[in-house]
Amino acid sequence: MSTAAISIVVAVAVVLAAALVIRVVRAGASRRERALRRRFGPEYELTVAQHAGDAKAAQRELDERLRMYGDVRTQPLSGELRERYVAEWAGAQEMFIESPERAVAGADQLLARLARDRGYPSDGYEEQVAALSVHHADHVQGYRQIHDAAVRAGQGQADTEELREAVVHARPFFEALVRPPHHSATARPETTRQYHGGRQHSRLHRWLPGTGTGPGAGHARLGHTRKGGAW
Repeated sequence: MSTAAISIVVAVAVVLAAALVIRVVRAGASRRERALRRRFGPEYELTVAQHAGDAKAAQRELDERLRMYGDVRTQPLSGELRERYVAEWAGAQEMFIESPERAVAGADQLLARLARDRGYPSDGYEEQVAALSVHHADHVQGYRQIHDAAVRAGQGQADTEELREAVVHARPFFEALVRPPHHSATARPETTRQYHGGRQHSRLHRWLPGTGTGPGAGHARLGHTRKGGAW
């Protein structure tokens, strides 16, 4: 075989090897992207948007969150503590009728304490949210929303409808954190049910926005008329 022919063969082999390496790298990156999408769900798209569409930068951030917080061992709430949080959340929603700003601030603080009691970092809001995003990716945006609304309310920049929406969107996050272990996402927390005359009565459900049930339902509708955005 001539020198020229050998050179051509070598060049083709190098090109094929390079193409194979690129294909393997891309396949690995694609698998990693799929894994992160499955793990983070809506949080994946939000992080990409925060990085101006740079998916690789978003994936590096999410990988770092997994490295730092993937092994966080959460603690279950005692039945008594769970009941206390459910009562506090109901109280915050009731308070909204008279003072939306105070209600949102209180709900924001409640969620921070609840996350701490479940075993998530409590040294700072950003660290806490990063850890929560790893384990509650479907609902953590509700925590961000109510926190931002509380900050804006403290600055006099949030209207009642914005505050109402913040509480509504934070509710699934609250329910996810307060839910007893091994309960499905659609189940109400068992320990929030009280028994009166043989009937189950959910304290959590009584005060949910839009349910129109419970002792506060009439006041809630009145609040909607008076405040332009309460339940």
